[in-house]
Amino acid sequence: MKASKFTEAQKALIQKQGEQGTPVAEICRKAGISKATDFNWKRSMEVCCRTRCGG
Repeated sequence: MKASKFTEAQKALIQKQGEQGTPVAEICRKAGISKATDFNWKRSMEVCCRTRCGG
């Protein structure tokens, strides 16, 4: 499997921009990722948070 060119911290920063109200299309364009990648990162972050928080 190919290694990601983004660290976990960079992924979290990109996701945080989305939570602050920046349009997904703009975030993806600036970061050089697809909307599908953004969606997958959001989903993996949610799973990660659920397992850490126990919820």
